[in-house]
Amino acid sequence: MSFQDFAVTARPEQGPPRLAALREQMAAERLAGFLVPRADAHQGEYVAPCDDRLAWLTGFTGSAGFALVLADKAGVFIDGRYRVQVKSQVADCFTPVPWPETKAGDWLLENLDSGLVGYDPWLHTPREIETIEAALAGTEIGLKPVDNLVDRIWADRPARPTAPAEAFPVEIAGLTSGEKREMVAEALRKAGHAACVLTLPDSICWMLNIRGADIAHNPVVQCFAIVFDDACVALFAGPAKFEALGPDPDISIAPLDAFEGALGQLSGPVRLDKTSVPVLVQQVLESFEISIAWGDDPCVLPKACKTDAEIAATRAAHLRDGAAMVEFLCWLDQQTPGTFTEIDVVKALEGFRAATNQLREISFETISGSGPNGAIVHYRVSEESNRTAQDGDLLLVDSGAQYTDGTTDITRTMPIGTPTAEHKDRFTRVLKGMIAISMARFPKGIAGRDLDVLARNALWQVGLDYDHGTGHGVGVYLSVHEGPQRISRASTLPLEPGMILSNEPGYYKEGAYGIRIENLIVVSPVDTPEGGDDHRTMYGFETLTWTPIDRRLIETALLTPQERAWLDTYHATCWENLSSRLSPEAKTWLESMTAPL
Repeated sequence: MSFQDFAVTARPEQGPPRLAALREQMAAERLAGFLVPRADAHQGEYVAPCDDRLAWLTGFTGSAGFALVLADKAGVFIDGRYRVQVKSQVADCFTPVPWPETKAGDWLLENLDSGLVGYDPWLHTPREIETIEAALAGTEIGLKPVDNLVDRIWADRPARPTAPAEAFPVEIAGLTSGEKREMVAEALRKAGHAACVLTLPDSICWMLNIRGADIAHNPVVQCFAIVFDDACVALFAGPAKFEALGPDPDISIAPLDAFEGALGQLSGPVRLDKTSVPVLVQQVLESFEISIAWGDDPCVLPKACKTDAEIAATRAAHLRDGAAMVEFLCWLDQQTPGTFTEIDVVKALEGFRAATNQLREISFETISGSGPNGAIVHYRVSEESNRTAQDGDLLLVDSGAQYTDGTTDITRTMPIGTPTAEHKDRFTRVLKGMIAISMARFPKGIAGRDLDVLARNALWQVGLDYDHGTGHGVGVYLSVHEGPQRISRASTLPLEPGMILSNEPGYYKEGAYGIRIENLIVVSPVDTPEGGDDHRTMYGFETLTWTPIDRRLIETALLTPQERAWLDTYHATCWENLSSRLSPEAKTWLESMTAPL
C-alpha cells in the first residue's frame, strides 16, 4: 500500500512542545538558533525514518527544505512544489518561508541581531555552509558546528536501517564493478588526486554494482566509501550488509564508526564534492592537514550516461509497466464517480504492477490526487486526507515502479465524469509542452535550462505557469530522482546521450484541480539532413514511456498539425507495443484510446 503512516511526523499538536524542547537545548548550548535540514549524512534526497528530523520536528514531509529555529521564530523553508502542502502539515508555531527566493543567510540577517546558529556538520555540505557564512560576513551572527540537538530530544527515534546488499546483474549494468572502479581511478589519476570520498549512496551502488533496501522505494545501500587512484575501495558500513557478495581483494569493509579514523590516515590530495560531502569530512581532513581537492563526485556523470545495456533493459521495464498502467486505466474507467477513493486508486494501481510478478518496489509514494488534492504537487494520500472522487473532478496519478531492469515514473491526468472547457484548455496546453520537449532537436552542448521554455510556452501565452522543474534524471533500478541532469531553469549541465529524464509539465489551480503529464525520455543522437560542412552534432529524445494520454481532455483545435501527428504516432506505438501484453478487456479499451485524433 502506497500511503504511509508517517510515524516520525509531528502532528500539529506535537509541533509546539517539540519546538519548545529544541529551544531548551539551544539555550543550554547558548545558541541563538539551530538549523534543521531534510538531509542525512549521505546527502541523498531520500532519508530513512531515523534521519527524518525535519518531519519529526515540524510535520513537513516534502523531499526538500529545512527549518531555521530561533528563540522567537521558526521558519520552514519550502520550494514551489510544497507551498500548498506545507500549510496543512505544520503547526502555527512554524512559519512557511518561500525558498530559494528567500535564502537562509538573508532570513537570519532579517530576524536575528547577533549570536551563534548551530548546525550538525554531518548533515550539511561545504557549499551550504559557505553560502550562509558569506551572507553573514561582517555581522555579529555566526555558525557553529555542534552535536545534533534534535537527536537529544527525539526519545523514540527509529533504528538505523540494516538491510543487506545484493549484487546487481552485470548483464543490465553493461560494465563490471572492476571496470567502473578503474574509470573512477583513471579520473583521479588524470587530476592528480590520490583518493576521493564518496557519500552518495547511489554513486557507491552504481560503482560497485550493488543494490540494497535501506531507503524505502530506493534500492540503495547506506555506506561511505574511499576510492583510491589504484582502483581499490575502502567501504564503511555494517559488515553484515555485504556477506552475500563474497570477498574482493580490492575492496575492504570496515564498520561505519571507523570512517572518521580512516579519513585521518589518508594521503592527499583527497577529492571532495562540495555539493554532496558532509562538512565533517572536510573538517576532519583539515584537522590532520591533509590537502583537499574540490571536484565533482567522479561517479555522477558516468552514472547519468546510461550504457546500451541499461537503456535496453529500461525499455523492457517500461513495456511491462505500460501494460500494467493500461490495465489500471481500464479499471478506472469502469468505476462510478462517488464510489471510489484516492486510496482505492493507489491499491488498484499497485495491484496491477504487482501482478507483473517482477515488481521489486514502487519507486516513490504514489500520488493520487482528486479535485483540489491534485493541486498539491507532491500530495501523498493518507487515511485523513483520503477523498472520494466526484463527478467533474480531475484525477492526477503520479506513480512509478522499481524493477530489476529499470525504474519507471509516469503521470497521467484523467477526467472523472465530464470535464469542463477550462479543464480541457489547461490540459491541452500542458500536453503541448510535453510534446514540444518530446519533439525537440538540439545541438551538443545545450543544457536543460535551454529547453525548459519549450514546455512552458503554451501556458505562458495565457499568463500561466507551474512552480517545479520540467524534468529530473532517473536511474536504472536506482533513485527515481537522479542528478545531475535536469530540465529546469537552473540546470546548466549539457545534456548527453544516455541520460534518462522525466518530461512532466503541469498546471495547478489551488483548491480546484491539478494537471500533469509525464513520460520518461532518453537523450539520443539524431541524424541531421544532408548538406554542407556546417552541420552540428544533434541530439533529441527517445520516448521510453508507453501509456495513452486521455483524449477526453484534449481540445484538438489547440493542437498544431505537427502536434496531432506526434500524438497519433505515439498512440499507434502504444497499441503496437502493448496490445499483445493485455487482458482482452484492457486490449479493447486500449484500442479505443489510441485511435487517431
